[in-house]
Amino acid sequence: MLRDFGLNEVWFLVLAARWTLALSAVAFVGGGVVGLLLAVARISPWRWLRVAVSGWIQVVQATPMLMLLLLFYFGINMFGVRIDAWTAAAVAFTIGTSAYLADIWRGCIQAVPQGQWEAAKALALNFRLTLALIVIPQAVRMALPPTVGYMVQVVKGTSLAALIGFTELAKAGAQMNTITFEPVRVFGTVSLLYFAMCFPLSMLARRLERKLHVGSLRVQAL
Repeated sequence: MLRDFGLNEVWFLVLAARWTLALSAVAFVGGGVVGLLLAVARISPWRWLRVAVSGWIQVVQATPMLMLLLLFYFGINMFGVRIDAWTAAAVAFTIGTSAYLADIWRGCIQAVPQGQWEAAKALALNFRLTLALIVIPQAVRMALPPTVGYMVQVVKGTSLAALIGFTELAKAGAQMNTITFEPVRVFGTVSLLYFAMCFPLSMLARRLERKLHVGSLRVQAL
């Protein structure tokens, strides 16, 4: 039975947006932790580790997020391991996010002038202390704007989780459209909610870039 699209339906979409934010937060926090480890490994003194991590990052970046979602949701279940849509989405987005954050942060770390590394070596600091005390504090200044900017992509990308049955904002919008049959109003509201979540992050990224004066800094390529 069809019903009108009103305030109750809008509130339903607002509540669904909480799951979009929750999945985004899990992906960003988990991906951030893993991404930092990958970024450090990517510039480590051990060649075998750099090659292995670089290969892993390239494989993950070359794999569409939808494929990762399907792999962790349907693929693992085929081996008798039961995994729900929330867990599959959290793992897939954590892995995907970590690969991109690792590249962003690796580039920012390598953008720190070589003289800083040489000065740390002259002070007899090892690789770990050089990173912790000298390099990373400077790299954070360059990494903040692109990191915040990438968060926008994470928020928008969570809509793919609807394809494995995870009910976030996009999935809730599709469900609401089937009972109201008012696609313009339903998906217009969904778009406004995505805008409300993403626009502040975009503005924050631009503000950080201007405030920290990182636009002119050159980040070394792979």
